[in-house]
Amino acid sequence: MDQLIDIRDLRVESGGRVLLELPALTLSERRIGVIGRNGSGKSTLARVVTGLQEPQAGRVTVGGVEVARDRRGALSAVGILFQNPDHQIIFPTVEEELAFGLRQMGRSKAEAREGARAMLARFGRADWAGRGTGQLSQGQKHLVCLMAVLAMAPGAIVLDEPFAGLDLATVRRLGRVLDGLAAQLLHISHDLEALAGYDRILWLEGGRVVQDGAPAAVIAAYRAAMEADDADADL
Repeated sequence: MDQLIDIRDLRVESGGRVLLELPALTLSERRIGVIGRNGSGKSTLARVVTGLQEPQAGRVTVGGVEVARDRRGALSAVGILFQNPDHQIIFPTVEEELAFGLRQMGRSKAEAREGARAMLARFGRADWAGRGTGQLSQGQKHLVCLMAVLAMAPGAIVLDEPFAGLDLATVRRLGRVLDGLAAQLLHISHDLEALAGYDRILWLEGGRVVQDGAPAAVIAAYRAAMEADDADADL
């Protein structure tokens, strides 16, 4: 596939502590899962890949765009869905929220409005255009965030625990939408079952990749390590 996430000599630090260190990592598969315990560097990876956090060393390119340096190019290269949509939604109406990214990409106000309305129509939500974002349920907010990302047609989408706290029916509906996307997905999750059918899994520990490969092998090793840690804690 044409879409490619390429990471070279990456180092991210905070307060003298290394959060992420990835000498070389190339991600070309269509569906890639990222697992690891809390504090392992997963969310840092999400922010770096989307250009929201600049590393102290190294670089990340997505679809040929160096995301930390080319912010406009990054918008069409990669999008992100956060765990909490309230951290992502900034405008009072749905149409404004969907139009914002398109305006950032250089579209005129009329073009951005047209793009937003086309995306709402695609999902059968044309009547949401003037709806206040504060009036939406959590599941509806997640859908708005997804539509806002898709409106910019990125080649890759990073999912940072986007379904945490949602009911099962909503998770299944949003999951079906994501499954049908042509975009490359980099999905960070504690839900190992949700990643079992993916093409590749990265296991992060202490900001480094400790295992990288087929889901069955990596998930099995991760489960065993977590169970061993739990047994030691009980002792």
